[in-house]
Amino acid sequence: MNVALLGTGLLGQGVAERLHATGHTLTAHNRSIEKTLALRQLGVRIAPTAAEAISAAKAVLLLLSDAAAIRAVLFHPSTSRTLEGRTIIQMGTIGPAESRSIQEDVTSLGGRYLEAPVLGSIAEAKAGTLLVMVGGTREQFDEWGPLLRSLGEDVRLVGPVGKAAVMKLALNQLIAAEMAAFALSLGLVRRGGVDVEDFMGVVRKSALYAPMFEKKLPRLEKRSYAQPNFSTRHLLKDVELALSAAETAHLSSAGLQGVRSLLIETIDAGLGEVDYSAIYEQIDPPAAG
Repeated sequence: MNVALLGTGLLGQGVAERLHATGHTLTAHNRSIEKTLALRQLGVRIAPTAAEAISAAKAVLLLLSDAAAIRAVLFHPSTSRTLEGRTIIQMGTIGPAESRSIQEDVTSLGGRYLEAPVLGSIAEAKAGTLLVMVGGTREQFDEWGPLLRSLGEDVRLVGPVGKAAVMKLALNQLIAAEMAAFALSLGLVRRGGVDVEDFMGVVRKSALYAPMFEKKLPRLEKRSYAQPNFSTRHLLKDVELALSAAETAHLSSAGLQGVRSLLIETIDAGLGEVDYSAIYEQIDPPAAG
């Protein structure tokens, strides 16, 4: 299948590699050309403009940072005229109202739109084990399911456009809350002189255990946050979207507000582009000297 992919950041790179490896004819575009060099070396066609990438494809996957970036790329005068007759599949994390608004504008230009945000990061994208949540019609789900199953076996229709966006925000705020809670627990253990492996031994056998704890523990122990799967800056963006959705739903979000403050402090400390587990530096800062 001829597919265009717009946005080759951390997740976009992994998705592009997977689609290329599974035999799809892929054309990729990114505003920062240096982020496409690795894909070019793999043999992926790189288009100099979004319009050229879209013109070569039947389906267009969006893996852009936020709704503003989507609008800047998709509705640029040179790009918007290419949308007619094509299906736009939005795979990033944006708000439900933002997703529905983009759907309206794509439809007005003669295109079709569905959302398919994913849970997982670079490794899962490359392995084809992402969890894919689809917001669209049953017809769209049946038509584009085979393409999405190239990225993950668990592809589920959540409901119309906007519903998958809500689910993705619910999951990403859970990532933020779990990370903050685990960082505090680890800080308490370490400062209290408790053996970390003893602590983890109990956690692993309890209902409290989450695989994320295992994945992030080496980073926290070494205070090493380079080569991120998901950056602090992007998690803050998603937390703010979740807070907005919670307000719209008349939910109390006091706990998540605290996590947001920690993320802002982490970014202010110069750790915005590293792995989001760097929030630990604000919860358990290293001893002075």
